[in-house]
Amino acid sequence: MATPSIPASAAAAPGARHGRRVVVAWLVLSAIATPLVALVLGPAIRPGHATDEAAQQVADNTVMTAVITPVFCLLVVFFAYSLWTFRARGAAIEDGPAVRGDSRIQVLWVVITSTVVLFLAGFGTYELLQTGAGGGQGPSPVAVPGGAKIPVQVIGQQWTFTYRYPTFGGVETPHLVLPANAQIEFHVTSLDAVHSFWAYQLGVKADANPGVDNVAYVTLKGPRTFHIQCAELCGLWHGYMFDTGKVVPPDQFNSWIKAQQAEFAPTAKYLPAFAKTYLPDPQRRAG
Repeated sequence: MATPSIPASAAAAPGARHGRRVVVAWLVLSAIATPLVALVLGPAIRPGHATDEAAQQVADNTVMTAVITPVFCLLVVFFAYSLWTFRARGAAIEDGPAVRGDSRIQVLWVVITSTVVLFLAGFGTYELLQTGAGGGQGPSPVAVPGGAKIPVQVIGQQWTFTYRYPTFGGVETPHLVLPANAQIEFHVTSLDAVHSFWAYQLGVKADANPGVDNVAYVTLKGPRTFHIQCAELCGLWHGYMFDTGKVVPPDQFNSWIKAQQAEFAPTAKYLPAFAKTYLPDPQRRAG
């Protein structure tokens, strides 16, 4: 006796039913999770809002996290539904029917993920050109913000950072103090090993390489303190390469820099106001 055939529509019905359930659950979860990510989680993302660059990084990270939230929700729903619906319910564990795949799902997945990746690539490139990354742009920055800037040279060495202020006679200080509501042009370099100048509340993380002038821009807001640390393993006391910087009102900064100029005048007179390669040894500087 011939085995009765099962209509194609009836055979496809269970798969279609599962697909609809997954899609509905995904849309509901995405509709709940995406606004929560954008409105609640996003504003709490570091580095905060101490500078324009840091605030822009928060906004960019919020957009990118919100964009990938539906993709994450789809994966969660798919795996949770599969584990619950197709789990073994008896004592015996048997192989299920062979699954050959669905070309429609594969094409849809490639289209969706490619669209997301291309959007994020374009969005990220645009934002980098608008505000920079805060991560240093090398000696010849592609994106240079407009307006007056105060240059500050950051000099890494084992195991501390020192700071020079070229527009204030090249005075060098062991602590970083900056005027509020000003645009700073950091010139980051190193005397010995590779270091990394990381002031995450300011949205700055720039590598300090020997003989390299790595430029990073920051537009400061109101007064605050911020942490500075080396983010590149640079030797035995790397973990102690830590300091606290300050953003102070302009009047307070002017008073502080004048005091530093008076204190360090005996040594500052031997140093140039600014040098892209910093060699403190007078004999080496002389050639």
